[in-house]
Amino acid sequence: MTVILAAIAAFIAAVIQRITGLGFVLVLVGPIVLLYGPVEGVTLGVLLALVASLTAIPLVWRQIDWARSWWLIWPGLLAAPVGALLVRLLPDAALLLLIAAMAYFALIAGRIPTLSAALSGRTGAVVAGSTAGFMHVASGLSGPPLAAYAVGDRWPQRGFAASAQLIFLVFGVVSVALRGFPVSPIEDVGTLAVATIAGIAIGTILSRNVSPRIARGAMLVLAWAGATVVLARGILALFS
Repeated sequence: MTVILAAIAAFIAAVIQRITGLGFVLVLVGPIVLLYGPVEGVTLGVLLALVASLTAIPLVWRQIDWARSWWLIWPGLLAAPVGALLVRLLPDAALLLLIAAMAYFALIAGRIPTLSAALSGRTGAVVAGSTAGFMHVASGLSGPPLAAYAVGDRWPQRGFAASAQLIFLVFGVVSVALRGFPVSPIEDVGTLAVATIAGIAIGTILSRNVSPRIARGAMLVLAWAGATVVLARGILALFS
């Protein structure tokens, strides 16, 4: 039952990412952490995000802005080991609270105009990239700093959404290298990977008829619910 529920969550998250360009881990992190725990859950989420990016990149290859992507990638690579160290040092209760906090930040970051306004040019790219690299390893939630930079630097949505897949791919490879592979049975991981690929494929078909606004609304509802449940579990674990 656990793997079935996780596969459904991965499928939905992949559909939403294909339509909106973002949101895979934001939608997935709540269910996957509740089902597998903060360490294994995020490790699975990071690996599945890598699968989603690998699947999506051939579909958006021509729209990737390589120069802008590079200025976000290299600072993230430098900050990534800090996220891995934090994961190793914190107990489960603290990790749950950290993941919930990052999820809430992910949900409100785009609503802070001063944050986006400050993230522009090369300096903004370094700040956004390093934050995203750290967050990707720690929780998989690297999208919000990148999205805030895209708004502040007036990056066209189509080019940003395509380039984000490349950035997620690089951060995903580094995160898997630093965190290691999931300890779950290989058949379970394979099932989740297939569900992710299927979600990208169905999302590609649906993107022709489903408004990104509708998909974004569904993403927000699921993400707020997941973050809140993870927060509640973290508080309970803290006092247990």
